[in-house]
Amino acid sequence: MNAPPSLLAVYAALDRMHAWRGWHWWPDPDPFEVCVGAILVQNTMWTNVERALERLRAAGALDPQVMAALSEAELEELVRPSGQYRQKARKLRAFLGLAESEGGLGALFSLDAPVLRGRLLATWGIGPETADCIVCYAARMPALAIDAYTMRLFGRLGLGPGSESYDEWQRWMLHALVREADASAHPESQRDLFARYHALVVLHCKHLCLKRAPRCGECQLRDCCPFPGPGGLAPQARG
Repeated sequence: MNAPPSLLAVYAALDRMHAWRGWHWWPDPDPFEVCVGAILVQNTMWTNVERALERLRAAGALDPQVMAALSEAELEELVRPSGQYRQKARKLRAFLGLAESEGGLGALFSLDAPVLRGRLLATWGIGPETADCIVCYAARMPALAIDAYTMRLFGRLGLGPGSESYDEWQRWMLHALVREADASAHPESQRDLFARYHALVVLHCKHLCLKRAPRCGECQLRDCCPFPGPGGLAPQARG
């Protein structure tokens, strides 16, 4: 078994495998649609979110002012396909209230990234992953989102902090990734690197590094991965 790969080596392998697939939040999505999607995707699959977004789009409600003018029942019905629709409608209302309190979406996104993240985390219904997705993909500032896919992939590669703490995983990955990128003069901006890395991890875990029956034979990271493949036989242990 080879030594554990660097984070940039993992990134390069993921890019080779999945860049062609595309990503709904890359490169320049509508900022408000990102915010809505980041809230609606909580505890559901993206396919359900797409159905809700289609309904909002057809109603002309993917606009902060239009959405704010909807009745509670109207908004709930439009986001129903995303599941937990009553809670998610309330979360969208809370986000709209935050934007209004800051003078609008543009003013909200003009805040420095740490300040914006703090405002988001102080808003009902927005946790760290949702906040980091909004900072990175909507406000287009450096923020690295962590999720269960991140923990699955790097845990299988024998990397990471060995916990399930969002903050610990984020600190570990940011420290290693920024250090490697600086040392190698990585050409992408920090924001673009973080945005694409998160997207590629999600794509990899949806298509190859599945929770059950992973498709290890198609993975370019298999030679440095100690995780047992579908056959149940672990590769030779690292020396």
